[in-house]
Amino acid sequence: MGWALGTAKLLRLGAIAMLWAGVVLVHLTLPDESALRASIGGDARTWGAVGVLGGLALTYRAALAALRRRAAPPPPPAPPSGPFAAGELSRYSRHILLREIGGAGQARLKTARVLVVGAGGLGAPAMMYLAAAGVSTIGVIDDDVVEESNLSRQIIHSPDALGLPKVQSAKETLAALNPFCTVLPYRRRMDNETQSLIGEYDLILDGSDNMATRYLVNAACVAAGKPLISAALTQWEGQISLYHPPQTPCYACIFPQAPETGLAPACAEAGVLSPLPGVIGAMMAVEAVKHITGAGEGLAGRLMMYDALDAQVRSIKIARNPNCPVCATAH
Repeated sequence: MGWALGTAKLLRLGAIAMLWAGVVLVHLTLPDESALRASIGGDARTWGAVGVLGGLALTYRAALAALRRRAAPPPPPAPPSGPFAAGELSRYSRHILLREIGGAGQARLKTARVLVVGAGGLGAPAMMYLAAAGVSTIGVIDDDVVEESNLSRQIIHSPDALGLPKVQSAKETLAALNPFCTVLPYRRRMDNETQSLIGEYDLILDGSDNMATRYLVNAACVAAGKPLISAALTQWEGQISLYHPPQTPCYACIFPQAPETGLAPACAEAGVLSPLPGVIGAMMAVEAVKHITGAGEGLAGRLMMYDALDAQVRSIKIARNPNCPVCATAH
């Protein structure tokens, strides 16, 4: 009757248990010759056996249901609320605790698109820290392959990556570091045909190792109105600044022409301290995070120079060249 009326299962089982207990009580308390005892079986042992069998049946069903629940696939997770996926809030919690970044700044990092020119000594640590910081999309352009001489300072590459394109090695490392980061590899040189990529990104980091590429990237950033964080290093020294005309000078304002041959040799010719790219590359990531989130005072209008051999850091003000052929007409 309870089943027909839709009574809760526990209530039905409880009513059956009370009836069984009442029958057993009748058998235990009334005399043997009682007509009531005779009408309900006449022997408490029969009802005791019924109770034991019923209890065993209920126990078996409960155990079977528990096993089925354990074997069933877990329900799909509820979609996260807000702009962050499940796990991102704890991953970036130390950033969010910073007053200067907070949740709003972290959300800006999550929607930012950063293009890194060069997957070598400077680009390697910069990309790793940008991915770890929560930048959602990182593009990397480089046409080189991983060589053994790279491994002492280009920490994004491992010995297993020898012979692989640097952009592929970088993508695999960053995917393992932060699955929430999308890496777009471009295995090509930065030239007149590929500089259009700059327009697709919010911020450009130039870690290239030759003046021709630096001038090309600078000109493309000025034309597209994109901010540029450019860094360079040799032997024991590194330098870095943020260029974004018309608010700041451009790279060509400060370095209007390439130095004479031999005055600024590449790392392959003059050598470089192994940890130095890590220091300057990490500075690039710091300035990128600050620029994206609006935290603190950046390097716009200043050139920072680091001398690792003498443990000195200097910062000098830089100004626009009103006659600069690259940015004089930038608005």
